[in-house]
Amino acid sequence: MAMRDAVSADGTTIVYRVSGPADARPLVLLHGWSANLRCWGAAADDLAVGFRVIAVDLRGHGYSDVPATGYDDPKNWAADLAAVLAAEGIVSGAVLLGWSYGGIVLSDYLTAYGTGAVAGVVYAGSTANIGRGIPGAATGSAMQEAIPGVFEERAGRAVRAFGVFGNANTGPGADKGVDAQRLLGASLATPPAVRKALFYRTVDNTETLRTLDIPVLVLHGTADPVIPIENGRYITDTVPNARASFWDGAQHGLFLEDRSRFVAEVSAFAANL
Repeated sequence: MAMRDAVSADGTTIVYRVSGPADARPLVLLHGWSANLRCWGAAADDLAVGFRVIAVDLRGHGYSDVPATGYDDPKNWAADLAAVLAAEGIVSGAVLLGWSYGGIVLSDYLTAYGTGAVAGVVYAGSTANIGRGIPGAATGSAMQEAIPGVFEERAGRAVRAFGVFGNANTGPGADKGVDAQRLLGASLATPPAVRKALFYRTVDNTETLRTLDIPVLVLHGTADPVIPIENGRYITDTVPNARASFWDGAQHGLFLEDRSRFVAEVSAFAANL
């Protein structure tokens, strides 16, 4: 396992972690809003048995740089991912996996750079679009309730606002506490200005979805209160070669709620590429 970095087109340093066999298929993990590359927990370790796992800290998150502006430009997000792929010498065969906001980032990349380096895409509890009035970009009840408190600079108010999510990111269970605290810590460590900036942009990647020439897997919980399942259905219905696995009663963090199922479904998808 190694921590590495790449410099994006605008000079932003993007930090990422590489694990697994160097000659295995690259699997790029893109975390969600206000998270970091450690959010995947043991799922990343399980996936690294069969993949060269590249877990990225998105700009403004984790150990990556925190630029003052530029979060509203899809080209910046696309260039960040392109820089990581270039740094790792990946020119074909990669699988991009986006959780939550990570799905927007990978869609931004596909819009800007196409599918030449990519063999397949996984949207996990995710969306490809963002903004009011944009199709397939609905906001879930938990997210609606948490805003604007999650943008607060006052720590107590921010903690209370993040508490609205409850167990949405982990699923229920007495064994999920450590994961829940890791995600909460990552959220609070993400600068409030970044948390806010990510929401104030409008991106419609629908045309990219319509013209994708690679397989897509959509994993989504039917009870997701953060990113509604309608967003997952929108991707499934729009992409020509998409397959969906809707998890009955599951919430937002599928890789934590049922790690073994998550790993098995991603692995099976990649095996058929």
